[in-house]
Amino acid sequence: MNHAVNKAVWSGSWVAERLGVELVGDDGLTELLGLALRRNPKRAHLLVSNVLGKHVPQSPSVVYGHGFTLGRRVRDLLGTDEARRAVVLGYAETATGLGHCVADGVGLAPYLHSTRRPVPGVATAGGFEESHSHATSHLLLPEDPALLVGDGPLVLVDDEFSTGNTILNTIRDLHERYPRERYVVVALVDMRSAADAGRLDEFAREIGARVDLVAAASGTVRLPEGVLEKGQELVARHEAAAVPAPPPYGRIARVDLRWPRGLPDGGRHGFTPQHRIRLESALPAMAARLAEALPPKARRVLVLGFEELMYAPLRLARELEQLVDAADAADTGSAEVRYSTTTRSPVLAVDDPGYAIRSRLVFPAHDDPADGSGERYAYNVAGGGFDAVIAVVDSAADTPELHASDGLLARLAAHTPHVVLAVVPSYVPESLYVPERPAMLPEPLRGPAFSSYPPEEVGWLLQDLSDVTLEAPTEEREEAIQSGGAHYAESLPVEYQPSEQYQELFHTALEASSGRLALAVGAVTELVLAERSPRPVLVSLARAGTPIGVLMRRWAQFRHGLDLPHYAVSIVRGRGIDANALRWLAAHHDPADVVFVDGWTGKGAITRELADAVKEFEAGGGAVGFDPEIAVLADPGSCVRTYGTREDFLIPSACLNSTVSGLISRTVLRADLVGANDFHGAKFYRELAGADVSVAFLDAVAARFPEVGEAVDAQAKELLSGDREPTWEGWAAVERISEEYGIHDVNLVKPGVGETTRVLLRRVPWKILARAGAGADLDHVRLLAEQRGVPVEEVAELPYTCVGLIHPKYTRGATGADGKAVTV
Repeated sequence: MNHAVNKAVWSGSWVAERLGVELVGDDGLTELLGLALRRNPKRAHLLVSNVLGKHVPQSPSVVYGHGFTLGRRVRDLLGTDEARRAVVLGYAETATGLGHCVADGVGLAPYLHSTRRPVPGVATAGGFEESHSHATSHLLLPEDPALLVGDGPLVLVDDEFSTGNTILNTIRDLHERYPRERYVVVALVDMRSAADAGRLDEFAREIGARVDLVAAASGTVRLPEGVLEKGQELVARHEAAAVPAPPPYGRIARVDLRWPRGLPDGGRHGFTPQHRIRLESALPAMAARLAEALPPKARRVLVLGFEELMYAPLRLARELEQLVDAADAADTGSAEVRYSTTTRSPVLAVDDPGYAIRSRLVFPAHDDPADGSGERYAYNVAGGGFDAVIAVVDSAADTPELHASDGLLARLAAHTPHVVLAVVPSYVPESLYVPERPAMLPEPLRGPAFSSYPPEEVGWLLQDLSDVTLEAPTEEREEAIQSGGAHYAESLPVEYQPSEQYQELFHTALEASSGRLALAVGAVTELVLAERSPRPVLVSLARAGTPIGVLMRRWAQFRHGLDLPHYAVSIVRGRGIDANALRWLAAHHDPADVVFVDGWTGKGAITRELADAVKEFEAGGGAVGFDPEIAVLADPGSCVRTYGTREDFLIPSACLNSTVSGLISRTVLRADLVGANDFHGAKFYRELAGADVSVAFLDAVAARFPEVGEAVDAQAKELLSGDREPTWEGWAAVERISEEYGIHDVNLVKPGVGETTRVLLRRVPWKILARAGAGADLDHVRLLAEQRGVPVEEVAELPYTCVGLIHPKYTRGATGADGKAVTV
């Protein structure tokens, strides 16, 4: 097969004819884009760029020219002074090269791209999730921590906009950390619907910033009814007909580029205009070495980059292309250079001129990725008629897997007579600042001086901020949080004081559910003892996890005579776990024995937050061995393996705040109060002692331990022998609800009884979704909703018992559906 380009046939016609998909928009849109199919539960079709240099080999000058031109348009939009203050941020993996080309076009701005590769010793300056993913997929690892701190424009570059959700979520997350007045969003194609396009202006008004859009072309995709099912059937049928890979026959050689010492290989840690000058001066010599390594009669050459390593191979390919063009001018040759890269993204290949992905090479990952081994792909290389392929990888990817019999080099050698390997050194920045750490951190706080729990029940790895005024009215906090003016952990809500009716409801719920709670406590503790450690160190995530940790400790003592250590630590969404608390734990216990404990899972945000925080802690030189898997009483979101139950039921400790948690506030992380060597903070509300039911709650559940012993044994045995792999069903449901109700931000959707209760007690609720037929588990939710004037909407099919929705377009005082504050 030979994939010579047939310009008379659009590379999207195969999909369009079979699925009825239409591409409408600017003239030339079909020259920029083709169509392919992928196995995906949400979207069967894939827009394939002909000028990005990812899936379709293209002239490197064409690829570079499109990005550079977009950058020039950004510079014209901003003006020279603003361009000099700007930072360009590209998205991994597809837009790392495009973003760098845009930065070249801007000319005056440093460049940074997000990455999926954690780098040991380099602390993250943030991270964000793609809306379709249950894992934090993007890390920001600038060498200069001040790179994102400035108030100049931030230019975000992606290859395409389909809905705009990823861009909006990114700006929302970054604006919370590094607020600024202007953003410019750049893409090759803008394929948003009219409804999605209007959200960008609305979002800009919400955060009080200007957001401009620059795109090479725009249009939209029209999808007929049933396209997803038809696409999935097509993929299944054609994948079944895949042919095995042929054996290698080509020669594999290595060339030394002599990459300049200390020059970054791309924008993973930042790339400045000064770096660009160094690269420009070194490119001619490096391209000459590549040319010398090619066979004399090679007329068609592919430079193949590697996943996020797109810019360096592109610049080498463009320089080689210019060398070849100069040689062609001197004789009658017709050599040409093309450029593309490998990718993580699985796409169906169909050898048809009307289909964008004609062939697919499959090989194992070869850079020891943080998310584990898996398949990687190179598209449109087989059958491309290449006389030679130059594979450019970084040194982290120059591994035995790369050279294996089923590795990338062998796969390339099965389709071209000459394979040349060029390795670029992976740039790892030197640590700019290593803070001095004190030899000893303070000892844990204990009751009765801090908390109403007995001192042996829990040690709080926190600092006491009881004398600091941190409370603010709920409406003011919500306004500050959603506007990007403050992080939720920088202040505290005013503690909700329950009415007599609500207190009676709590005690009724506790009496009714104490046996069920005791069973779940026993089951999860038995799983921990069987699988995690025979003498675990329980570390609760303050504060919802603390009562559960105490109950697990009591069960281990009751059933096995174990006196387990138990501590409470702070974890903050978007900021991670308290690193000083981890250091204290590592100094006093074996990290392998530490088991993190929480009350319940919602959509799994804290589960992901903890996993990322432990990785970051280890990468920054902290002790290794902490297992980020959380043990929870209830896992309705299906986010963890260690749980007592996956039912979404009322845990009475979720009904109240500090008065069921040892009179301790939620944790606080604010720069003026928490220094580099301090634990996170919290307050002890001694004045609420008259309403405290913390120990009464524990005693009521522990009193049921003797009668649930046999049931615990049976449930633990069933769990230990069953399939407990997380399905993340809760996350999928939250994404669906976010879109169905027009919220477009998963952080404002709080699933489960526990999280819904928190919305009603601490946030500005919009409405409550309740599963039809839910009974007494929701009595307290209905009462709180009535008191706050919040509507409760019954939903026939809901994976949780209830879901709380935070007001998505918050203005001061908007608490209920009518937008008016209601006094509790």
